[in-house]
Amino acid sequence: MRLGVLDVGSNTVHLLVVDAQRGGHPTPTHSTKTALRLAEHVRDGRLGDEGADALVEAVASARRQALDLGCEDLLAFATSAVRDASNSPAVLERVRDEAQVDLQVLSGPDEAALTFLAVRRWLGWSAGHLMVLDIGGGSLEMAVGRDEAPVHAISVPLGAGRLTRDWFTADPPQRRELKALGEYAHEVLASPAQTLLGEGPPDRAVVTSKTFRSLARLTGAAPRSAGPRVRRTLTATGLRQVVAFISRMSSADLAELEGVSASRSHQLVAGAVVAHEAMTALGLEQVEVCPWALREGIILGRLDQLQPGGGMLSVGGPLATGRPTLHEAR
Repeated sequence: MRLGVLDVGSNTVHLLVVDAQRGGHPTPTHSTKTALRLAEHVRDGRLGDEGADALVEAVASARRQALDLGCEDLLAFATSAVRDASNSPAVLERVRDEAQVDLQVLSGPDEAALTFLAVRRWLGWSAGHLMVLDIGGGSLEMAVGRDEAPVHAISVPLGAGRLTRDWFTADPPQRRELKALGEYAHEVLASPAQTLLGEGPPDRAVVTSKTFRSLARLTGAAPRSAGPRVRRTLTATGLRQVVAFISRMSSADLAELEGVSASRSHQLVAGAVVAHEAMTALGLEQVEVCPWALREGIILGRLDQLQPGGGMLSVGGPLATGRPTLHEAR
């Protein structure tokens, strides 16, 4: 079947269309991104009218594209930017009424669990005791386990975009701001790290997300053009050197570096600080970069759901069973 996955994140609205079947490898056929930076439209805890208008328009456009491309279903979900907004229910109602899309809000643990599923399927059982980290715009997700469902799935408010807005007043940030952010991240990560390491050290530590991919590229990992199956790693030593290097650069200069997108360059330094503090707290000297993440986890969970007696793998059941297909909801 052809599935559309609509990811409403803190920075972008991303439509991914894949051809998929039970037991098969999802094959991407189309990808469209719209840069909304929703999190920047949140004021005093509310998503402003301008941001809500842009969201409705982007979701409606994505739905039209999904229909034109022959998608049988559209799995639409939102993460921290919508989740954290105090007026989230009203915004979701607008999207449902005006864009005709039932946008589901994932909890942080749901994000962590579904990302973990994607990484597990990509690496296979040989990965053993697996630890997964994912830095988003609004939060950092972490999970650990030996099966397809993690033993622990944790989310903390250490997203690269959120921290850039809350901690930096200059571009590039001031040295005291970098120090304060590092101390804050260290404090926030202390308890989650203890929980995750309570299961013992991982056999494989894996990272996903644009932030980690950009940081790995800056330390010499293969470019995207080399393909998804090339092994890419990020070492603690390399990351420390990158943090020292990029923390003195403006976002405009960072955007000129290979592997850094212009739409996210402004938050790369904060993301690098979080990556460093997370690897330090978890005692990780090296992590692997996985090309699959949350979107693929959503797809795999949906395919599992279609099996006889199958159900969506999640912590809190973010996507309801028995939901109408895209064409049934026209």
